[in-house]
This record gives sequence, structure tokens and C-alpha cells, in this order.
Amino acid sequence: MKISNITDVFFDLDHTLWDFDKNSALTFEKIFEINNVEIDLKRFLTIYEPINFQYWKLYREEKIDKTSLRYKRLSDSFHALNFNVKSSLIHKLSDDYISHLCSFNYLFDGTIEILDYLYPKYNLHIITNGFKEVQQGKLNQSNINQYFKTVTNSEMAGVKKPNPKIFNHALSKAKTTLQKSVMIGDNLEADVQGALDMGLDAILFNYHSEPIIYGMKHVDNLVELKKYL
Repeated sequence: MKISNITDVFFDLDHTLWDFDKNSALTFEKIFEINNVEIDLKRFLTIYEPINFQYWKLYREEKIDKTSLRYKRLSDSFHALNFNVKSSLIHKLSDDYISHLCSFNYLFDGTIEILDYLYPKYNLHIITNGFKEVQQGKLNQSNINQYFKTVTNSEMAGVKKPNPKIFNHALSKAKTTLQKSVMIGDNLEADVQGALDMGLDAILFNYHSEPIIYGMKHVDNLVELKKYL
């Protein structure tokens, strides 16, 4: 069912349009080669990804700062793998990861198709918790920056999704209202519930096939957004 009276569509970036897991894996492959880290990439990622997920949750909840997140997600992963790495190398890998992350810019299937479909009909925007120094690079290097009128990141807003202040900041920047807007993202807590809790309509991009709360708007692929917009 189409959502009526919408003028502005807000997207999350990582895990919603920009295929973070694929691009991140390629980045690790590159920086491990640069730094002569001989470790099985698949085994590393199996350990790293859930650790990274938990540290991002702490980061959203203001329980850890950016520097600690970037270091500890790596140090914990190497420790869990019993892989001995000097602290100086972890710092180097942390910096190299950020430096090279925008080298790879795979988008989810349907990203360009849905942006081309929505762009003539709505004002499009980004709301992201990602680090400011890399998020704009992702938009530029993946050639989707031109679709978006505004980009709001958590460092700009001073808080992270699901804090209502970041949504209000983005709405103000976009010069629009709750009633005329919808949020689309993959994270049930940060993107969808955070928006719904403040009265902003939301659609879950459920590519990871999580259990859905009854009645929640959701899509399994981006092109399905056409049924709502």
C-alpha cells in the first residue's frame, strides 16, 4: 500500500544502499596484504563481524568513543583467534582500514534502480551513524551522491540513531516535517524503531531476514520500495 503525502525520503547508508559487509571484507583483504598479516580472511571475518556489531551498539549508546571502537574491534578479534599482533600494528590496521574503505564501492542490488525511480518524485536524504571522514567518500566514490539533497551524520548532529535528536536535525536540515517524511534502513533498533518512536514513518530493509514485528513495513530488496512509494 502506497504511503500518502510523502515529500522526503531518508535513507541509512551502510547495510542499506552501500554493501558494507562486501566492501569491508575486500578492504581487510587489501590491508592485510599491505601489512603482511597472514591470517585466513574468512575465519577472521567470522569472528570480527559479530564483535564489530556489538561495538557499534555500544557506540550508538554512547558507551564507547570512536577511537576505542576502531581499536578494540580489531584487538578483540585477534585475541579471540589467538593471533598475536602488536598494538602498533593494530593502530596501523585501524587507520589503513578507514583510509582504504572507500576503495571498494559495491551497492546493494537495486540501489540505482530505486534511486532513479524515487529521485523525480521525492527529496532524498541520508541519515548515518558512520564516521564523517568516510561517509561522504562512500557517496562520492559509488556515484550516488547526486541523488541526495542533504546528508546528516551522527558527528554533525552530536548524537547517534536511534536518538530522536539526529532525526530532528536531519528533518530541520531538509526543511521538512515528520508527517511528510519516511525513514528507510536495515537496523531495526537504530533506523526503524528509532524513527517510529518519534512519530516518523519507517520501512525496514530486511535483507538479513530478521523476524518482523506484525504490521511493520518492510522490504526484502530495495526495488520492493516501489510498493510503498
